[in-house]
Amino acid sequence: MTRLFNDPADFADEMVDGFVAANQRWVRKVHGGVARSTASPDGTVALVIGGGSGHYPAFGGLVGHGLAAGAAMGNLFASPSAQQVAAVARASQHGGGVLLSYGNYAGDVLNFDAAARALTEAGIEVRTVRVTDDVASAPAGETHKRRGIAGDLCVFKVAGAAAEQGKSLDEVTAVATRANDRTRSFGVAFSGCSLPGADEPLFTVPEGRMAIGMGIHGERGIDEADVPTASELATLLVEKLLQERPEGAGDRVVPILNGLGSVKYEELFVVFNAVQQRLTDVGITIVEPEVGELVTSFDMAGVSLTLFWPDAELEALWAAPANAPAYRKGAAVAQERLPEDVLTAGAQVQVTPGTPESQESARVVAEAITAIRATIDRHADELGRIDAVAGDGDHGIGMQRGSTAADAAARDAAERGAGAGAVLTIAGDAWSDKAGGTSGAIWGAALEALGRVIGDEERPTAATVQRAVHAATDAVLAFGAVVGDKTMVDALVPFDDVLTTRITAGDDLTTAWSEASAAATGAADATASLLPRMGRARTHGEDAVGTPDAGAISFALITAAVLSTISVPA
Repeated sequence: MTRLFNDPADFADEMVDGFVAANQRWVRKVHGGVARSTASPDGTVALVIGGGSGHYPAFGGLVGHGLAAGAAMGNLFASPSAQQVAAVARASQHGGGVLLSYGNYAGDVLNFDAAARALTEAGIEVRTVRVTDDVASAPAGETHKRRGIAGDLCVFKVAGAAAEQGKSLDEVTAVATRANDRTRSFGVAFSGCSLPGADEPLFTVPEGRMAIGMGIHGERGIDEADVPTASELATLLVEKLLQERPEGAGDRVVPILNGLGSVKYEELFVVFNAVQQRLTDVGITIVEPEVGELVTSFDMAGVSLTLFWPDAELEALWAAPANAPAYRKGAAVAQERLPEDVLTAGAQVQVTPGTPESQESARVVAEAITAIRATIDRHADELGRIDAVAGDGDHGIGMQRGSTAADAAARDAAERGAGAGAVLTIAGDAWSDKAGGTSGAIWGAALEALGRVIGDEERPTAATVQRAVHAATDAVLAFGAVVGDKTMVDALVPFDDVLTTRITAGDDLTTAWSEASAAATGAADATASLLPRMGRARTHGEDAVGTPDAGAISFALITAAVLSTISVPA
């Protein structure tokens, strides 16, 4: 149980502040995470890593000489937003281009890819390497679907060393890609982890049993067994990974025994003793192993084993010096600190005033977003509980952070004279930025589409609202989900269909919206019978049958909240 916190919604932000305060020798705070507080030569490739908070020392603890140039740090177990990733990359880059590297999770892919597009449009050369080391998350023939766990360290370490040596962006990318191809991980858990303020862990394991192949966000394992001895566990982990030995790998391997949060170092050493014996028995030479907490999951009791099969170049890069808050290797290299004025405050979002008619509508939009925030606040715990059944339990707190940020941004923009479209766009940007994760990206895109169609010139009619909702639906569908995947789309599409039908038939907006909201609610409830085919729940979909999708439920709740604020002529 996570015990020490203030407001759970502020935990990630306060954690970053404390981390920076304790590690100013290495890092400085920037929007969205941290960047090095030390100088790097012009033309150096910037390795920017990141993901959700809750995995320390990943990701901020790996920012420093010989490792990452910056880390985008999202909410607890949720991807950083595209804005956060792009901001960290801009603060970290030195003119040699940016390599983005992160674990292969849906929210991270969406947001890092969006950041890559924004950086490219700004003239910054970008490459991406997604870490896919977890053998439990997809079969060997579908490695592109695998998630990244403790193998992150192998990829980050060799890429950071290559960048430090002055290699080009293409060369650093090739090194990181080769390291990922040669890295495999597998883990077990004896108990689940709990988010700050939560009454229950994200999953539980019966006394005397262990979950096999669980994820680092609380995703359930693929199997369960009695808790073995340390030697038996070592045999299980080693044999599983040897079955996945990369093609062309030699007989030299870097083993990483990773503690997931509450397994003591002494226990890890006992297990590692057996791991090295098993590897040695089959003729494998061990190269610079690591034992400790490297990619954690809050207070989860569990361990994972990573085997990294380096070639000669990768082995040299693995052994190269590194000096970061949570990871050091070799002799320390003196670093020049950046000047204090490098840190800059973010500018207020500029607003172009809308017409008087649009400004009046903007106030209604702001009231609707306030109603959304209040509804999410009331249901955040239940949304988190639903999401934890087969997902990672962060949907409630992510929606809460996003809607709270959107509410503040919308009210501020409306008070400064923005039109209705601008208020929606600004709210969407704030939602995406603060919430992060898949839901943050989706709601940011949806609000942006609404704002684009609504505009800032006229009071929107019912027909305009219908077109805006349809544009938002298209924006969400562009993320890849379809009806039947057990996502927000299962409630969104029926809402859009009914709204279009009723407004086309001549109903006023309030009547049409009411019927559409009822359709969304019924469709959201019906997702309980579906098997998830998208996102983190996909690998353990059977656990979600009988429970509705959290994203569909939150969408239905939002449509009901907006209904009370609608007052637009047909």
